[in-house]
Amino acid sequence: MPIPPKDSNNLEITVSPDVIEGVYSNFVAISHSSAEFLLDFVRVLPGTNKAPVKARIVMSPEHVKRLLLALGANVHKYEQVFGEIKLPNPGMPATGMSGEA
Repeated sequence: MPIPPKDSNNLEITVSPDVIEGVYSNFVAISHSSAEFLLDFVRVLPGTNKAPVKARIVMSPEHVKRLLLALGANVHKYEQVFGEIKLPNPGMPATGMSGEA
């Protein structure tokens, strides 16, 4: 599990009005270099051949690893309450892209 930063109990996280609604994404394209990971969150719509990137997040490798651990812990907690998340095609890759930026 990720180690929270010192004084994390006093961290006040704020969400500005232009971000509060969030962005829907049903696909993520991940690429990386030795120094950073790029996560492009995309919205794919049926019947279209273009899929716009709705948000791009750039993270250090250490923070990506912390995100991976935090997501794993939260999926486990979710499944304890709501049951297993079923994947329609478990052999399908999580993203359509990977590799170096």
